[in-house]
Amino acid sequence: MLIDADTTFIVQGITGREAVNLTKECLDYGSKIIGGVTPGRKGREVHGVPVYDTVEQVVENHGLPYGSVVTVPPAFTKDAVFEAIDAGVKLIVIVTERIPRRDVAQMVELATLRGARIIGPNCLGIIVPDVIKMGGIGGPAKNARQAYSRGPVGVISRSGGMTTEMSSTLTAAGLGQSTAVSIGGDAIIGSTYAELMPLFEADAQTQGIVIYTEPGGRMEAALAHWVTENDSRLPIVAFMAGRFMDEMPGMSFGHAGTIVEGKEDTASEKIARLAEAGITVAEDIADIPGILKAKMEERAAA
Repeated sequence: MLIDADTTFIVQGITGREAVNLTKECLDYGSKIIGGVTPGRKGREVHGVPVYDTVEQVVENHGLPYGSVVTVPPAFTKDAVFEAIDAGVKLIVIVTERIPRRDVAQMVELATLRGARIIGPNCLGIIVPDVIKMGGIGGPAKNARQAYSRGPVGVISRSGGMTTEMSSTLTAAGLGQSTAVSIGGDAIIGSTYAELMPLFEADAQTQGIVIYTEPGGRMEAALAHWVTENDSRLPIVAFMAGRFMDEMPGMSFGHAGTIVEGKEDTASEKIARLAEAGITVAEDIADIPGILKAKMEERAAA
């Protein structure tokens, strides 16, 4: 859908401590990392991956990668993403958090203009179980293989950790995943639920969707609108965290995106909007597999 067994990518900021670990996790899972970029570190290697000063140098030596995982500090993230887009990279996973909103908006706008896609920022990336992972999603390869299994359920989550939690719950219930995407918890992100839905809709393996969401922002309203307008074939089950925030107006918790600015941002309002679009909101994560199985069977029998 977004990535497959043939997807090649680079890691920008590869010599940083977290990036070194992330690179090993991805390689151990079977991902194809063709190079890394850290200015001034050309000639080094990270777990056998050659390091270059620029994305252009990677392209000159190894060809154009399809994707990039960006792990550079927030002050330099925009420059790194612009460099990758200018080189022709089409899929950019931004792990970095605390990036200024203005920078994120500019990155997303440039990606849109150039036909590229951004996942994140402040996310753990993408995984196609038993095939490839791009980013820190699932942690070490051994843990990722335990939590994620191949199957028919697409997973989209604003929380990186909850992407794995929900997928692990699905796996334990015998429902594997087609692709799982940690989209990031910031107020501005590159790919929302509604923007990813057409990809899942077109993916023959995906037969159902699970989303993890929170108060704050308007992404759920956009998802409900998209599902209704496009008569989606996919049954969707959501889990809404932070319902208690409705009783504590003016407070914000967790992700930068969970800033409730009005009634439309509240958990109760979002649940109502999702329900109107036929999206079931589970009371507990443990309930998700049973609800989704029933909805998938109902769709299959229709």
